[in-house]
Amino acid sequence: MRKVIAAILFALLLGGCMMGPDYFRPFVQAPEGWRVTDQDARDLANSAWWEQFDDPVLNDLIGIALRENKNLLLASARIEEAAARLGVTRSQLYPQAGLGYSASQQRNIIPGTSVKALYDTYDTALSLSWEIDLWGRIRRQSEASRAQLIASQEGRQGVILSLVASVATSYISLRDLDAQLEVASETANSRGDTYQLFQDRYAAGTISILELAQNKSQYEDAVATIPALEKSVAQQENALSILLGRNPGPIPRGKSIGDLVVPAIPAGLPSTLLERRPDIRQAEQSLISANALIGAAKAAYFPSISLTALTGVTSAALSTLYSNSSRFWQNTGALSQPLFAGGALSGQVDIANAQQQQALISYQQAIQNAFSEVNNALIDRDRTRVQLAAQRRELDALIQYAEMARLRYDNGYTDYSDVLDAERSLFSVRLQYTQTQQTLLLALVNLYKAMGGGWVGDADKLTVSAEKERAR
Repeated sequence: MRKVIAAILFALLLGGCMMGPDYFRPFVQAPEGWRVTDQDARDLANSAWWEQFDDPVLNDLIGIALRENKNLLLASARIEEAAARLGVTRSQLYPQAGLGYSASQQRNIIPGTSVKALYDTYDTALSLSWEIDLWGRIRRQSEASRAQLIASQEGRQGVILSLVASVATSYISLRDLDAQLEVASETANSRGDTYQLFQDRYAAGTISILELAQNKSQYEDAVATIPALEKSVAQQENALSILLGRNPGPIPRGKSIGDLVVPAIPAGLPSTLLERRPDIRQAEQSLISANALIGAAKAAYFPSISLTALTGVTSAALSTLYSNSSRFWQNTGALSQPLFAGGALSGQVDIANAQQQQALISYQQAIQNAFSEVNNALIDRDRTRVQLAAQRRELDALIQYAEMARLRYDNGYTDYSDVLDAERSLFSVRLQYTQTQQTLLLALVNLYKAMGGGWVGDADKLTVSAEKERAR
């Protein structure tokens, strides 16, 4: 009879219902193409794109960040937590066993006498318990936990993607500030020499106090630019140090911003973002988890069946504890059916449905944001390239203008205001030109970040090897 009951329960377990909806990926209306296309686009989204800048220092900094960044280490710890939670949830599918030992002593007074009786009791018991997952509650919870584990892994991939882009962005910004500081220092030195010459001319009576004052204001304007840039350089170094997992400090330099190689445009169709972007994959796993929890909530409406067994030995004397006469056993089957919970069960189902809708909207929003980020980066790169070419032409014209203005002033054909205007414009555009170089490079960094790609997996291997080294 027991074998028959066991067979029936096993069949029920295998064929038990799974409450709640199964997951199907929602339909996504992807755009047919990007707003800006480039004939030179190449399939580089799966490569270590930062190496295209051809700066070994940048490559080294990214390698350090992948090994030491604290946010990345936190993401790894979250994966370990999610894996442990999955193990805890799945353990409920299996029988739970426990072994206990106890020894007690009790003293009682025999009624009607003054005699004190002493009782010893020794127990050893093995307990087994098992909740049969007839309606799929535990299996749905395990499905949700498994999705959360994958989501945490995708979250870590997203941290890697953002980290590499952030290090590249910070380094490019640092080299831009270095270039601006160099322009400001050169200009201040040049104007300082001119100001010294004008002081000599004023002392000789060949120029007026007005021309000397104009020249001094121009010199001090360049000098005043330097401290602000030096402050920004130090702050940028500190920010980059934190990304590297280090205390604030100096950062090594490689190529100047003008010598960095402009990376090629990565090719790719809009639909590939669903597989490339870690944040989209993470949002989908969160949706899968929320979808599974609907079934877990619905399963609470139905009976739960649990089996328990207890066997062991008990004796009043330790010497006879394991004798045949000391053995005992107990088997129990329990069925629990909720009858009235004041709306708590329906409320839990409503909560699960609402959370699933939130996860669905977040998934759709992540996809739309991804399409927008790629389009914005493409537009930024396309228009900035045109802007940079125009500023190069403007810069060349201003260099010629400043040379001619200085020549005309030295030969007495014009007053010093033309020289001031030309040099002031030249200084401003030189600073703007380096900033536009930075904008173009950052647009490409943002594009590779927005496109995602297989390179994240290659970068992840560097972090895994570093974690293994730390564990030794």
